Formats: sequence, C-alpha cells, structure tokens
Amino acid sequence: MGLFRRLKASLETIGRSFHDGLAKTRQALGGRLAGLFRRGGKLDDAFYEELEEALIAADVGVETAMALVDELREAVRREKIADPPAAWPLLEALLLKRFAGGAVDLATAEAPPTVYVFVGVNGVGKTTTIGKLAHRLAQAGHRVLLAAGDTFRAGAIEQLQIWGERSGVPVVAKAPGSDPAAVVYEAIQKAKAEGFEFVLCDTAGRLQNKVNLMNELNKIVRVAGREVPGAPHEVLLVLDATTGQNALLQAKAFREVAGASGIVLTKLDGTAKGGVAVAVREQLGLPVKLVGLGEGIDDLQPFEAEAYVRALLSPPEGAA
Repeated sequence: MGLFRRLKASLETIGRSFHDGLAKTRQALGGRLAGLFRRGGKLDDAFYEELEEALIAADVGVETAMALVDELREAVRREKIADPPAAWPLLEALLLKRFAGGAVDLATAEAPPTVYVFVGVNGVGKTTTIGKLAHRLAQAGHRVLLAAGDTFRAGAIEQLQIWGERSGVPVVAKAPGSDPAAVVYEAIQKAKAEGFEFVLCDTAGRLQNKVNLMNELNKIVRVAGREVPGAPHEVLLVLDATTGQNALLQAKAFREVAGASGIVLTKLDGTAKGGVAVAVREQLGLPVKLVGLGEGIDDLQPFEAEAYVRALLSPPEGAA
C-alpha cells in the first residue's frame, strides 16, 4: 500500500476537497459545460467549437483541447449518440484517460530514511508544500526531518524553520550561502543516526543561470544517492496553478535540469483555470502527485484523477 493511501482519510473527503478547491474553475468552466451538455441543443460544429473554447479558457491547453474535441466527435459517432447529455460521460472518460499510466502515489524507501527533493522557481509554494507534507507525515506518526537546502534566497531558511515549528518537525540548516548539498548530507546523516523516517529537502528556485542550478541540483541528487540507496526517492517539481501555461514553461526548464519524478500543483483553489492539471499531465508526461487546495496546513492533498475530473466538470451550484 502506497504512502498516501495509508495517510488519507477517505475518498469521500478527497472528493469534497476537490469539489471545494475547484470552485472557481467550476464556476467558469462548469457553467459553460452545463449550458452545452445539459440544456438540449445539437452535437454540431457550433457545439464542438464552444466546447473547445471552454476547455482552452480553463487552461487545459490548446493541443489537448483540440485532441479531446476530436476524440469526442469520434466517440459520439461510434456510439451513435445524438443528444449532448448522453455525450457528457464520454468527455469525462476521455479526461480520465489522460491520467492513466504512471504511479501517482509517493514512493518510499525499502528501509528508512525516505528522501524527497523539492524543486521549482521561487514563489510557487515550494517551502509551504514541504511544511504541509511534513505536518501530514508527522500527524500520521512518522519522524520527519527538513533540510534547508535553499541557501541562496534571502529568508528561505527562516521560512522553512517557521514551518518546522508549526509542524513540530526539526530543521537542519546552515548559514546563508552554504553549500546546499552539504546541508542535505548533514540532514541525511542525522536521519540515519537518530531514526528519522523522512527527509524533505528544499532547494534553490532561481533559473537565471541554469548551468549553476543544474550543477547544484545534480550534486544534491548524487549526495542523496550515495548516502541512501535509491535516493532521492522522489524529485517533486512544484508548480503554481495560477500561472497557467507559464507553469508549463517552468516545468520544461526544470525537467531539463532536475529530472523530476512527479508534479505538485499548488494554489489550485485560487484560479479559474484549474484545467492546467490536464495540460501538465498531457504535455509533460509526469504524474500529478500532490495538489494544494487551500491555504490551511491540512490543505495539501494526494491527487485523485476521478475526484479531480468530476469536480472540474461539475456545473456550479444552481446551474441546470
């Protein structure tokens, strides 16, 4: 059984979290789809054109939106469907298909410690994500250690220490400007010596000089792998959902330098363009593993494709 399968309360709770967290997207997208699918009309060119526009507006991505519409046309023809309401489940199935293949649960080490490295540009919620995951793991009874590997950005170390205090989790930190890999090394040594089960490592988020960033991240990965077999067990790329297609550009840049194993999509509750999770999966080929659905310490959730798609497509309250 995977890590988050053990941690999360229930699928009903997760479904409600997605329903509430995607309220802005549902208001923008769900209303248009309700008008298209649930109020009669014809499955004609005008229907498909408006569907494509609605999906693009929700940041599903132009290529993905066009592909979804083409596939829906073909499914409608194949199933001999004549009215829009009957086509609704087909669209849901096509969206779910986008998330098939690829483990969405977080990997863990065969023997502790499990090491996660978090990467992403400044301001996406990377440090906040680390703090929230630390809290969740600690609440489940795990011993967690944080490594303040972003020694470049002013205030990054202090920010992680504040999250450590909120979560009741210790932080390994050195002076600003220290070698990030040395911080990670010290954290792993402490974890092995004192029986910590998880080490969550923050990293710098600058992209101005990709060569330096590549060298820095590669060194962290090498150090982790040397000290713990199979580490890092996850390299999690943190993206801000409110930046839409810019998040994809960031992701492509970081994928080149960091070799990410999965995506954390933050601030999904703060945008009307929550369809970006579809674009991320389709264009990057990486599984979305965690999502931020609120500002509270408990609002980091495991990604559940079915709950996400249902929340994305549901009409807003009061819609026909």
